[in-house]
Amino acid sequence: MRRIYLDNNATTPLLPEVFEAMRPYFLEKFGNASSIHQQGQQARSAVEHAREQVAALVNSRAAEIVFTSGGTEGDNLCLLGLIKPGDHVITSTVEHHAVLNVCKRLEHMGCDVSFVPVDRQGVVDPDAVKATLRPTTKLISVMMANNETGVLQPVEEIGRIAAEADVYFHTDAVQAAGKVEIDVRKIGCDLLTISGHKLHGPQGSGAVYVRKGTLLQSMIVGGRHERGRRAGTENLAGLVGLGKAAEMARDWLGNGGAREMAALRDRFEQAILGSIEMTRVTSGSAARTPNTSNIMFECIEGEAFVIAMDLKGIAVSTGAACSSGAIEPSHVLTAMGLTPEEARSSIRFSLGKQNTAEEVEYALGRVPEVVAKLRELSPLWKRHAQVLK
Repeated sequence: MRRIYLDNNATTPLLPEVFEAMRPYFLEKFGNASSIHQQGQQARSAVEHAREQVAALVNSRAAEIVFTSGGTEGDNLCLLGLIKPGDHVITSTVEHHAVLNVCKRLEHMGCDVSFVPVDRQGVVDPDAVKATLRPTTKLISVMMANNETGVLQPVEEIGRIAAEADVYFHTDAVQAAGKVEIDVRKIGCDLLTISGHKLHGPQGSGAVYVRKGTLLQSMIVGGRHERGRRAGTENLAGLVGLGKAAEMARDWLGNGGAREMAALRDRFEQAILGSIEMTRVTSGSAARTPNTSNIMFECIEGEAFVIAMDLKGIAVSTGAACSSGAIEPSHVLTAMGLTPEEARSSIRFSLGKQNTAEEVEYALGRVPEVVAKLRELSPLWKRHAQVLK
């Protein structure tokens, strides 16, 4: 069966060029970057080249890049490595759980956390962030792009607010890196998190931008790796792949790749809205990453839709998350004002650089079939049909 992958916000396939860049570091160039012999120095050179490639993607100094295992570790490092009991943290209600669950831990540690709401488009109001500041505020953490809706937050405005208040600003850019331009100087952030597998790099690789002068307490204690900020022998092949993926993402953005992807996404959304009634795009009027569509199909169950599409060879995901063995409505969508039923009937389609216009057209041919079939089985849809009669 033909397989089409439209769940790139979950993870992206490794690009062939990235794999080829990594290949020698599995077999021939396998040294420990801390060793002083030839193999070690060869490895050290590769790690530092990757650091320069990642720095170029976010417009930072190479020395300001700290390598991690991915976005979750990066977010944990930025919050737990900076905040102490008695500090106040400001975040939003739509953050990834890598931030939200750290904030819960901070509360247990004796910190105060304020959760700023979003509007119906999923956007944080910078004035609400400013109004939440206290004398004890030490950090503002607001994501750059949302993983479920693709909404881009006004991080430059929030960065200015943080600078004026003399508090640290962290932004989780895991879903933004490689999809939109990132300039840490313009954003004005002190900390920024990215993950390799969200931009066609390898899983298990990531990086944090740490502005010069920002003191983070290491969470992993050991050697002096990463200038004492993250102990442990470097994931050599993984970091080489991350660097190559960052380099390719920068070239893709510079050559208009984001515009082309946004046009493909818009074509997909317009076709869905034009062919299926009682359907709407969540956050459709907000600034978004070019690859993400969150579409609500009334009177269907999202989990059933995902399974039915998978049986047709197409991978997508729901706007709901599995929590403690029970399907709960997405905290992101409910924070935006969607009802639990609307959240459970929302589907995320996310494009990657490997997707083609022909694949999108193929998917467009399957979605109406699946929605129609599921609605035939839906008591809510049957009641709706009776009302129309």
